[in-house]
Amino acid sequence: MRIVLVGPPGAGKGTQAAYLAENLSIPHISTGDLFRANISQGTALGKQAKAYMDAGNLVPDEVTIAMAQDRMAQPDAVNGFLLDGFPRNVSQAKALDQALTADGVRLDAVLDLEVPEEEVVKRIAGRRICRNNSAHVFHITYSPAKQEGVCDACGGELYQREDDSEETVRTRLEVYHTQTEPIIDHYKAQGLVVTISALGKVTEVTERAMEALKQDPASQG
Repeated sequence: MRIVLVGPPGAGKGTQAAYLAENLSIPHISTGDLFRANISQGTALGKQAKAYMDAGNLVPDEVTIAMAQDRMAQPDAVNGFLLDGFPRNVSQAKALDQALTADGVRLDAVLDLEVPEEEVVKRIAGRRICRNNSAHVFHITYSPAKQEGVCDACGGELYQREDDSEETVRTRLEVYHTQTEPIIDHYKAQGLVVTISALGKVTEVTERAMEALKQDPASQG
């Protein structure tokens, strides 16, 4: 299957992408991984992206699109892939349409993870990270530390990242609504969108997604 995963920040896209890709035996292709791989390998596209990033500028769509096309052309993606974080806007979605058409293939579904805005804010703004080890992550509501402000694993100080502040989260949501959400209508016009609730346990959401992907997206409006 060829799938695009869409959803606001805090919807759990990365987690769901990993589970779904494993269940469907297709590669999980994330924008972040694409950038890191190309930059670390010193590819021509990676050098271009790094130059923009070092200058504090956004990487142009054409560079991101070229990276995605190159990755989708790899042998492990012949029978499908799951795109996470790409396309990020309608311009990229149209470019993806053209690239797939040129290769004689098409998307099978666009999986839209739906989460109420206040739940997104609660999920992200409640995160606390250990200063000693960023892999130690807690949540003031869902997985609180035994002692407030202290990491259970190593005793390090827990803090809220600047990116996780409520103000920043609401700004990120606004960017999502303005730039990324319009691709849902773009794909609805093609009868590809499957919308599911991303509330509940991770396994429940995965099961919900797998069940939804078995159905014809067109039948779900």
